Amino acid sequence: MFESLSDKLEVVLKKLRGAGKLTEKNIRDSMREVRRSLLEADVNYKVARDFIKAVEEKSIGTEVLKSIDPGQQIIKIVHDELVKLLGGTNEPLAPIDKSPTIYMVCGLQGSGKTTLVSKLALASKRKNKKPLVVAADIYRPAAVKQLKVLADQINVEHFYLEGAQPPQICREAVKYAEKNFIDLVILDTAGRLHIDDELMAELEEIKSQVKPDELLLVADSMTGQDAVKVAEEFHRCLDITGVVLSKLDGDARGGAALSIRSVTGCPIKLASVGEKVSDLEPFYPDRMASRILGMGDIVTLVEKAEETIDLEKAEKMQKKLLKAQFDFEDVLDQMQQLKKMGPLESIMGMIPGVGKAMKNIKVDESAMERMVAIIKSMTIQERRNPNIIDGSRKKRIALGSGNSVQAVNQLLKQFFAMQKMFSNMSKKKFKGMPSGFMPGAFGN
Repeated sequence: MFESLSDKLEVVLKKLRGAGKLTEKNIRDSMREVRRSLLEADVNYKVARDFIKAVEEKSIGTEVLKSIDPGQQIIKIVHDELVKLLGGTNEPLAPIDKSPTIYMVCGLQGSGKTTLVSKLALASKRKNKKPLVVAADIYRPAAVKQLKVLADQINVEHFYLEGAQPPQICREAVKYAEKNFIDLVILDTAGRLHIDDELMAELEEIKSQVKPDELLLVADSMTGQDAVKVAEEFHRCLDITGVVLSKLDGDARGGAALSIRSVTGCPIKLASVGEKVSDLEPFYPDRMASRILGMGDIVTLVEKAEETIDLEKAEKMQKKLLKAQFDFEDVLDQMQQLKKMGPLESIMGMIPGVGKAMKNIKVDESAMERMVAIIKSMTIQERRNPNIIDGSRKKRIALGSGNSVQAVNQLLKQFFAMQKMFSNMSKKKFKGMPSGFMPGAFGN
C-alpha cells in the first residue's frame, strides 16, 4: 500500500542523513519534497500542509541542528508526527461485556462490509465469544447468500428474515440474540454506489432502534480521497465510532489512511489486510508509521506468529532441527503454519531491513504451493523416510502432484542439503561438550 510513498520518503530522508551540516534551508527544501510526496500519495492537501508545518517547526529548533545526529533526529520527528497524524494510539473496539453487544457495519457498496462482518465474527469466536452475523443488506444481489457462505466457513450463526425490511431484520436479530445467549451481534447493513438520503435514513433508523455499541464505517483504501469524503459524510450523519480501512494489501497510494483521522476526527480501529477471513489487524498508528518509513513492524509479526504457531510443535521442531532428525512431515507442518500468517511478501515487509532488501524481488507464492503438492503426494512412509524415494516413486509423486520429476528431484535435493547443514551445525555446536549435554537441552 505505502510502497511508493515509503520509497520517496526514504530518498528525501537519506539526503538529510547524508548532509554534513543541517541548515534551515536544506530542512525546508527537504520538507517541500516530503510535502510533494504526500500529495502524490493522495494525502489531503490541508493534512499534508499541517504535517509539514509541524515537522518544520520541530526540526528547525536548536536542539536538532546541534544534536549529534541531526539526520536521525529529523527522522524521529517525522515518525512522531506520522503517529500523531494516524491517531496517536490504538483505540480498541467496544468490549463484548454484555449480552448481546451490538456492532453495526456500514459503508458504500464494494468497500468490503460483508467480508468485514465475517472477520469480526471470527475474531470474537477466537476469544471464546458466541457471535451472530445478521444479513440486513436486502438490495445487493447475493449479499445475503455471500454472508451465509462466509458464516458457514467459520461455523458461526447467520440470521435473516425473508421479506422483511432492514430495520425489522436488525430488531428481530437482537431479540433472537437475547433469547439465545449470543455475545455479539454484527449487523451487515446495505450500501449504495454513492451516498444518498434514502440510505442514510435507513441507517439512522437502524441505529435508533438497536442502539449499537460500535458503529463502524468500512473505508476502501483503494478509492483515495473519495474514502475521506465518504468518511466525513457518514460521520456527519451517523456519528460513527470508528473506521476500518479495507484493502490495505492493495497497490493504492495510501493517502486515505493518512487523511481520515485528521479530517473526520474519528479513530481508525482496524485494518483489513487481505481477502482471507483471518486477515484483520488492530490499527496501531506507531506500527503503521514505522512501516511507512521502512522500519518494519516486528511487533505485529510476533503477534501473528503467536496467534498461528503451535508452541508445543515449535519446541519439538527445534529439537528435531538441532539433531537434524526432521522429515517431510515436519517440513509440511511448518509450511502450513507459515501460510496461516499471511502472504510471504507481507510477512517479510514487517522485518526491519528485509522489506527494503527484497523490494525488487518478487516472492513466488506458487513455489510453496508446488512444494506442498509434492509432499502431499508422498506416502506417509516416504515423508518419514525420504531415502526410500527411488526413480519409480519419483515418477508417481510427480504425476500425483502435477509436477515434473525434475521438480521432485529439486525438492529432495533441497531437503537433504538442509538436513546436512543442520547436521554440521549440530556437530560444531556440541563438539567437545561433556557427555551429559544433548542437542535441545538448552530449551529456547
